[in-house]
Amino acid sequence: MKLSGSILMLLMQLVAVESFQSSWISRRSHMLRLRPSGSLPAASASVTAPSSPAAPQKLDRKEKLAELRKEGGRFTVLTPFGALNPFGLYYGTVSVLLGIPWFIAMTCLQFLYFVTRGKFDTKRQLPIWISQLWGESLMRLTRMWPKITNKEILQEFYKQNRAAMIVANHNSWMDIPFLGATIGWKNYKLVSKKELGKVPILGKSIKVGGHIMVDRLDRKSGLRTLKMGINYLKKDGLILGTFPEGTRSRSGRLGKFKNGAFKMAYKAEAPVIPISINGAAKIMSADWVMPHCRTGNVVEVVIHEPVESKGKTEEELAEAVRQSMISGLVPDQRPNE
Repeated sequence: MKLSGSILMLLMQLVAVESFQSSWISRRSHMLRLRPSGSLPAASASVTAPSSPAAPQKLDRKEKLAELRKEGGRFTVLTPFGALNPFGLYYGTVSVLLGIPWFIAMTCLQFLYFVTRGKFDTKRQLPIWISQLWGESLMRLTRMWPKITNKEILQEFYKQNRAAMIVANHNSWMDIPFLGATIGWKNYKLVSKKELGKVPILGKSIKVGGHIMVDRLDRKSGLRTLKMGINYLKKDGLILGTFPEGTRSRSGRLGKFKNGAFKMAYKAEAPVIPISINGAAKIMSADWVMPHCRTGNVVEVVIHEPVESKGKTEEELAEAVRQSMISGLVPDQRPNE
């Protein structure tokens, strides 16, 4: 789940790890299919297995590279982690250079919170601001800032000093920094999956910043997450951000919503602010390990009017938010309903 633009660098590392695992599993499965079904030892199987299928694999790779070069240019290469071109290399280099002081700052804050036993900066605002500075600096230097439409809606809402759940569609890793750029300089917390907490540096940022981590396989974790989110909204008056689809849409179209975000908002009687992100996958689809071009006029973030949870059921709230989000999406990102 939300992560912010400020933690994008480590998310890219996660993409690389997941891409490598996926490619390894694919190659392993192919090798297993080549083995005879009898009880031949592994060495014999490797000798008798036909070698002809290797040619189509190389051909597929060439075809894929040719398609990716239409997006990223002639210098695009395929790595074990995904496609990469000179712009992606530049983007990654800048993120790493900016990430060094960011990591040091996070480590210092973690120590400070430990020494003061959490009595200093109880709402963990400093880590969010430092991360926001990292993310915005990266996006400005690499010219990745998206076009944000209806920004005044958030500006007016912030004047009310109310808590809110901000939700957006999700079909690219770049949705995360775009959401962070849209929310801006507020003390917001993002809902993310538990696995991200194990990633070096990124896990530290999530924990130090007080973001919410969800273990999808543990029902008790889900209940703790729900309680934590409700307290952030109702007691602390903070902004929460997440992607209600729960994962990236591989088709690019809006997928089905999970109910966690809407349950939190409903229980806390907080409004939900829908956001539509258009074009993120055009600069970084699942095939790429880094974005392959600047945002230009390709990416647009559309902010919609808050949807009040009072007077609605959870289902009515989710449906109202969904329809609002769909209204701001381009046709090829709308669901096939």
